[in-house]
Amino acid sequence: MISHKLSVAPMLDWTDRHCRYFYRLLSANTVLYTEMVTTGAIIFGKGDYLGFNEEEHPVVLQLGGSDPQAMAECAKRAAALGYDEININVGCPSDRVQNGRFGACLMAEPALVAECVKQMKDAADIPITVKSRIGIDDQDSYEFLHEFISTIETSGCNHFIIHARKAWLSGLSPKQNRDVPPLDYSRVYQIKQDFNHLEISINGGIKTFDESLAHLNHIDGVMIGREIYQNPYLLAQADQVIYGQDKPLVSRAEVIEKMAVYIDKHVAGGNKAKASHVTRHMLGLCNGLPGAKQFRRYLSENAMLAGETGDVLRRAFDLVNEDAVSIAS
Repeated sequence: MISHKLSVAPMLDWTDRHCRYFYRLLSANTVLYTEMVTTGAIIFGKGDYLGFNEEEHPVVLQLGGSDPQAMAECAKRAAALGYDEININVGCPSDRVQNGRFGACLMAEPALVAECVKQMKDAADIPITVKSRIGIDDQDSYEFLHEFISTIETSGCNHFIIHARKAWLSGLSPKQNRDVPPLDYSRVYQIKQDFNHLEISINGGIKTFDESLAHLNHIDGVMIGREIYQNPYLLAQADQVIYGQDKPLVSRAEVIEKMAVYIDKHVAGGNKAKASHVTRHMLGLCNGLPGAKQFRRYLSENAMLAGETGDVLRRAFDLVNEDAVSIAS
């Protein structure tokens, strides 16, 4: 059974399979989520939208959609491929997502979300979870959120990840929806008190493990997004600080070497594969160290060049003094 004490949020264009492989080298226990993938892409698309590395476990597919039969079909395929869980996106506020009738707008249709959960559970023998906001537009009372959770739990959903901001479905961009609506952590805490039998995780504005531990006094799990992407070496402490394991921190040098080997395999696979497809997720690895700026610049200028391999990562890291501090701040 997965421990959701810490997870990395699904982030569109960021948490692809290369990013997740990188994160797994930093933490063995943190739960990793895919970018949101739509039912249409999975069922009708020509790309490998469900592909992942075996090393990524525990890994969760985040699914976007609202047609119960299509959601069930995608759940069946994901379970067959070995995903550990599937998460339904009921939190994204973008216009494109709303036009597809999924994301945060589904908070207004809890019965439909419940039906999706039911049919997905019937099709796949893995947990189905829901990620939502605390409300949408003027439907932002505690009673609204309580009713939303109450309706969906009847379908067998036992884990809810709640972004502690409401979403404005018009008037704010997705970026603004991550910052402008105020955070209300107490509302998520109250949900946990009222639904103590459910697993409740919290998301939104969390930047440190000290904050994470404080939240874990009230709820079951913490999900961090942009802070991990911008400062990925923070994850190197996760197994010790969050999961209580007694083991040494992985060094940046160890991660660099393993990722260089990974890049070699990626580039050798052809299909216009470039080192930059991987290194773009690693630009913040050396934040806080002397040479970090040079590391970022070297990768940004060279990793996209034809013929570059994992050596580009090694050369960039030669510009850094990892021994200057023990861990990035």
